[in-house]
Amino acid sequence: MAKKAKGGLGAASGAPPMDTGISAKDRAKIAQGLSQLLADTFTVYLKTHNFHWNVTGPMFNTLHLMFETQYNELWLALDAIAERIRSLGHPAPATLGEYAKLASIGETAGQPKAEDMVRLLVEGNEAVVRTARKVFPAVDAASDEPTADLLTQRMQIHEKNAWMLRSLLEG
Repeated sequence: MAKKAKGGLGAASGAPPMDTGISAKDRAKIAQGLSQLLADTFTVYLKTHNFHWNVTGPMFNTLHLMFETQYNELWLALDAIAERIRSLGHPAPATLGEYAKLASIGETAGQPKAEDMVRLLVEGNEAVVRTARKVFPAVDAASDEPTADLLTQRMQIHEKNAWMLRSLLEG
């Protein structure tokens, strides 16, 4: 009979308990925050891809290409965030139902005008930054440098995306 491990993941299979220097309680708290980040990122990904497909108007080509660049980057980010959750010993949320419960960003009904698409993506990118920022206290308290690095990268990218999108609305 396998010994029950203190750390969680793999305990029933006979794998050694997780011992990376971050307590199980801290890993759970960080994984929860990252799950919310994953849900927000997925929501912005879907919104960006939707707008890429459906944008019209005089700025069609500019927005179509910008949205494509952004949704491709978001798609890769989803994997990095989910894999960090798994590295902390927790399952990554992976259903629309889970994302709907975790996300701070709502869906957009219908097909907004191009300018509204840009405005909604500014709001979505800024919401992702706020979600990432909320995870930092738990990450700092646990000295979880890999997650801090991931959060810093995500915040930089989303702040830059928000700035670039917002620039289209000025003037």
